[in-house]
Amino acid sequence: MKSIKVLPSLVLIATLAACTRSEPPAPDATGPTVAPQVVAPPHPPPPQADAREARVKSLAKDGSEIRYRVYGRGEPAIVFIHGWSCDSGYWDAQLNEFAARNTVITVDLAGHGESAAKQRKDWSIANFGADVAAAVKDSGSQQVVLVGSSMGGPVALEAARRLPGQVIGIVGVDTFRELATPFPPEQFEPLLAQMRSDFAKTVGGFVGEHFFTERTDPILKKWIVDDMSAAPPKVAIPAIIALMAMDYGPTLAELDLPIIAVNSAGSPTDEAGIREVEPRFKMVNLQDVGHFPMLEDPQTFNRILARIVAEWVALEPQRNPLSAVPGTR
Repeated sequence: MKSIKVLPSLVLIATLAACTRSEPPAPDATGPTVAPQVVAPPHPPPPQADAREARVKSLAKDGSEIRYRVYGRGEPAIVFIHGWSCDSGYWDAQLNEFAARNTVITVDLAGHGESAAKQRKDWSIANFGADVAAAVKDSGSQQVVLVGSSMGGPVALEAARRLPGQVIGIVGVDTFRELATPFPPEQFEPLLAQMRSDFAKTVGGFVGEHFFTERTDPILKKWIVDDMSAAPPKVAIPAIIALMAMDYGPTLAELDLPIIAVNSAGSPTDEAGIREVEPRFKMVNLQDVGHFPMLEDPQTFNRILARIVAEWVALEPQRNPLSAVPGTR
């Protein structure tokens, strides 16, 4: 198996930045490896769960119109947040599984999918977090688990700041690999210059080379490469710059939340460094998948996520709200 190549620039987008199987590890494990044996479908199956579509103004100052969808019923709601240059459709393989027993919310961040881009000038991670928080508040959900892929992980942290007392935990999907050390901007500048020159070619080549393994279904790979390379540069480039400039320290200090990263095993995660700033951080490694485990092996991913949510729900009555309520700390 060809492992995912690790470059400083990959850390950027990755942090932005799918027989018989072995039983997946319990959510409180800190370093197990799961080896999926089922080949993923070529692209996300059409969702069968009935969607309740809605639009809401972002809590960001620009008030951008955000499209979100709600499936199923039941608390906690599971909020799926897509990554850089993606959209809510990247979670289609999770909808039927989780909407059968929980409320499921998918969000198109501003400038992505069917959410507006025209009003937004500041493509910060905080503003993307405000998009998610607006959808959660508008949905009426009182208790949520935030699940963020790639850039969606940092977005989940920012959303949690705007949802005090409502978030019981955050699951990052192939993200949260390096939170303690700021990313040196000079390491990313060459790739950024190439994006400014020819965005589609640069992103298509980079994603195609670094985001997959030899086991990735080629049709799925082409679908993702074509989709991400077609993202609007006026949104994607400032968003990636904002991500690289994010200082995680103040955000993590403000939150009291369990954070679990469900990461592909092909790239390293600085667990020791992350635990210096977030002692409760834990990780589950997935073998033989690339940057989109929820698409490449949805069965294993869904089973692991279901166990994480179930454990958090079981523990929640025994502790105080995990997202600090202003004035109580």
